[in-house]
Amino acid sequence: MGFLDKINLPEDLRQLRPDNLNAVTQEVRDLILQVISEKGGHFASNLGSVELTVALHYVFDTPKDKLVWDVGHQAYPHKILTGRKDRFSTIRQKDGLSGFTYRAESEYDHFGAGHASTSISAALGIAEGMKLSNDPHMAVAIIGDGSMSGGLAYEALNNAGHIPAKNLVVIFNDNDMSIDPSVGALSKFVNHTVTHPGYNRLRKEIRGLVTSLTDHGVPLTNFASRLRKSLKNFFTPGMLFECFGFRYFGPIDGHDINALLEALTFIKKEGVEGGPYLVHCLTTKGKGYKLAEELPLTYHGVNPFKIDAGIQSSGGAPKKPNYQDVFADTLIRLAKEDPRIVGITAAMPSGTGLNKFQKVFPGRTYDVGIAEAHAVLFAAGMATEGFRPVAAIYSTFLQRAYDQIIHDVALQNLPVVFAMDRAGLVGADGATHQGAFDISYLRTVPNFVVMAPKDENELQHMIKTAIQYQAGPIAFRYPRGEVVGVPLDKELQILPIGKGEVLNAPTLAKDEELDILLIGFGYGVQLALSAQKILASKGLTTAVLNARFVKPLDEKLILQWAKKSLRIVTVEENSIHGGFGSAILELLHRKSLLRETLILGMPDTFIDHASPKQQREQCGLDPAGIARQILEWTNGPEHKKAPHSAPASTERGTNPPYLQ
Repeated sequence: MGFLDKINLPEDLRQLRPDNLNAVTQEVRDLILQVISEKGGHFASNLGSVELTVALHYVFDTPKDKLVWDVGHQAYPHKILTGRKDRFSTIRQKDGLSGFTYRAESEYDHFGAGHASTSISAALGIAEGMKLSNDPHMAVAIIGDGSMSGGLAYEALNNAGHIPAKNLVVIFNDNDMSIDPSVGALSKFVNHTVTHPGYNRLRKEIRGLVTSLTDHGVPLTNFASRLRKSLKNFFTPGMLFECFGFRYFGPIDGHDINALLEALTFIKKEGVEGGPYLVHCLTTKGKGYKLAEELPLTYHGVNPFKIDAGIQSSGGAPKKPNYQDVFADTLIRLAKEDPRIVGITAAMPSGTGLNKFQKVFPGRTYDVGIAEAHAVLFAAGMATEGFRPVAAIYSTFLQRAYDQIIHDVALQNLPVVFAMDRAGLVGADGATHQGAFDISYLRTVPNFVVMAPKDENELQHMIKTAIQYQAGPIAFRYPRGEVVGVPLDKELQILPIGKGEVLNAPTLAKDEELDILLIGFGYGVQLALSAQKILASKGLTTAVLNARFVKPLDEKLILQWAKKSLRIVTVEENSIHGGFGSAILELLHRKSLLRETLILGMPDTFIDHASPKQQREQCGLDPAGIARQILEWTNGPEHKKAPHSAPASTERGTNPPYLQ
């Protein structure tokens, strides 16, 4: 039986002797390796935070001392040590543990996070709340994996030093990585200085000199301490952080449990009147698994793999490309012909596909770090100089730049192109990462054009359309994962702005009406087409419209078919509130052409982690679920009356039967 078997909560960990902790870290690391190799999940970041997590829970009186983890994907060791090791094999699975910190999951998760650079602000608020409540404990923010490149972190540091928040501890888990390698001047400075052989050689030489003189009877203890501190501040970020009003400790080997215990124990002893403190820990992403140490990007987030072999390329039939591959390949193709095109991303070149673009056009690719607001404003500035900036940002992360979208892009009507990856349901990353709101938050902004493709072929045409559009900002959204699998046209086309298309429509006699008009947007078109086949087997006549644009809508096409239809169903992977279905209802109301309308989309709740298939079933957005809801709706008692006598609309996401 190992030590970990006896640890159910941190108080059990604190019963061990310090010399047992290295064994604990190995057992925690082994458990992460075993489970994540079988289930998949965030991997390298968690291997790198094991010693740090053990030391924090050993020294601090958690949960009274409160830990706040930035992003949360480095918190698997934290979950294991805080009563969740027996459920750890359910990580990121339906009804299992979240892949991030989650307040509803444990009293040890004091603040939830799936986005970056939030921990210091949250911990500062907690620290001040504790101080005002005369709580003698401390708040600890653990920030790393590139999150120090985000401006929020520095706003919080500035405020913490001003207050000053003496009961705040910031742990800078410095592994020189986010998902992709960290970028920015600070990152380069930190990692250049603390790893520079000259700095480390000088430290050793001064330590040796002081030791030698002391051995010969020269009393240099105070002088040596001051000299080491001056040297540290001159060569490391200590000077920067101390300018913010923090007491700086480090850099410390984040895998040396004794060094961590020494620093953290000193801080805990100094207590709530000595801070704010900042502990700079140098860690290795993927620590303890050689392949992850060598390829931290590859092993950041993994699917199941064999431990002895590592991640292998899939054999057999060629795998379909992902949407981001089509995006990158098309952008490269266009950029070869148009030198105005530049790619911009916020710490996600591999996730968005811009890493492929960067290999071809390194001088025209900008990774600005975890700073989405800056990315959008930076793109706006480039647009004023005649360039065609393409801001490739996940739908969920673009939310962080909403003010810049309105104030700096739309208000000035600048031709910035927004490529919104991971739109709709995203799977195991769960509630923090669902692309649930971009249609709603963009279609209300003046001057914007917003579109979404039904498949990868239409995506490449939309990219061409967006690049050529000069009248203002334009955005397109596309889902996560594999493409539909349709052939790609050799020639790229410019789509007419605001024009949709009719798919799978029957020929109607002069006075004949459709039972159901299905109008899909983006991936909703594929869902509508699949549901159409089920409805046809039930004897319903249907047609499918591919709207292509939510702003502007193809009013002529939609109204033309609405007049021929008894009822209308809209399908989208976005919140039902303010989204595509709402836009259709607004049009029908404005034109006094209301039909009974069923809006199908993501319900008015946050969708937790599960597979995309399970999430669609939960939301009633799988083909069978769409057909079932339509049949329930059309067969209800309210439809005994004449179809046009009392127009109504139903938002199936408001009180969805599948969630009752």
